[in-house]
Amino acid sequence: MLRPPKKFHPYPFAYHQEIELRIDALSNLGVGIGRLGGWVVFVPFCLPGELVKARVFRNDKNCSNADLIEVLEPSPERGEPKCTLFGTCGGCQYQHLSYDAQLAWKTRQVGELLLHMAGIEFPVQPCIPSPKIWNYRSKITPHFDHPRQGEIGPIGFLPNGRRSGIIDVPQCPIAMEEINAVLPRERESFRQRGKQFKKGATLLLRATEGRVETNPNAVVTEHVGDLSFDFLAGEFFQNNPFILPAFTGHAAAEAKAGGARFLVDAYCGSGLFALTLARHFEQVAGVEVSEAATDWARRNAESNSIANARFLAASAEAIFADIDFPAAETAVLIDPPRKGCSPEFLEQLIAFAPSRVVYVSCDPATQVRDLAILKAGGFALEKVQPFDLFPHTRHLECVMTLTRAS
Repeated sequence: MLRPPKKFHPYPFAYHQEIELRIDALSNLGVGIGRLGGWVVFVPFCLPGELVKARVFRNDKNCSNADLIEVLEPSPERGEPKCTLFGTCGGCQYQHLSYDAQLAWKTRQVGELLLHMAGIEFPVQPCIPSPKIWNYRSKITPHFDHPRQGEIGPIGFLPNGRRSGIIDVPQCPIAMEEINAVLPRERESFRQRGKQFKKGATLLLRATEGRVETNPNAVVTEHVGDLSFDFLAGEFFQNNPFILPAFTGHAAAEAKAGGARFLVDAYCGSGLFALTLARHFEQVAGVEVSEAATDWARRNAESNSIANARFLAASAEAIFADIDFPAAETAVLIDPPRKGCSPEFLEQLIAFAPSRVVYVSCDPATQVRDLAILKAGGFALEKVQPFDLFPHTRHLECVMTLTRAS
């Protein structure tokens, strides 16, 4: 029998003890949740309703974690994963789950986060599906560890459930066809130059206008409806172009629904939301802490002949200092990074007191955390709409609409 790790706690299960349990639900990390005698056990790659055999590898204070050994009674929603690396590569969590069920669980998980994190019971609109559920990602960044004697090892992504190591990924079925077409060539190119690398490195493959760019400092173009956006290949831009018209269209509808005449895009980046929403407002102001990002936003406004949008580089402590729109006639759109908004930003937003806030987030957990602060600051939740920008993964984008409480 394998010796348990030094920090292993032997209660309530022994190390590598095999157990059978029924899976009740999925966590927001895409992991199956089951119970034995009321004790919670997390098992990856299981589906609700399934009876599974699992092997325990960790006991925490109020739950255990186990690896899946066998599905004894499969769910009718279980399907065959398209990728042979599913379950080994950490990139996808839901390839074994039918797409309709993926959407239903993502919808449910947003509602559960609202209830458990903020004490808010609120109807969540059904998750909007991606028009394309395979080959949708326009950017991937596989990487490799430091070469040994000039030889590069696996090139790919983190293994499932681990923070180190690399799974070799020669093809990725959620990456766009253009990327998969050139991926073998790029992998071989790096392998041939293995002696040049003293440490690990990351490959960039971004699809743009029918080709693939590998230079992070090269200018690339993305199209959203009739607008085009230029930015550096290595910089952030939403990676599912197929859903962006519906995604930005919903944000526009929510921002203008209350009759606001002005819009502030408080995390504007290269101008995605500010420019796609500009035609619905008299004036738009995009605000960013990055001067480089505001430069790209200005260029994109000019190239798309959008004259009613201006872009400001502001310090994090004074985001709204140069905004002269009347707050009662202004909607604010925010799309912060995964970590959510800083307390300082939320204080400024509450003080500015716009009529509406459209909060776009790639992490509903931090979004709900911030929602509780905004609610305490005088805003009321009006609508919750998830979007599936990342089929077959646990990730989603969620748009929450808030109004200034009367």
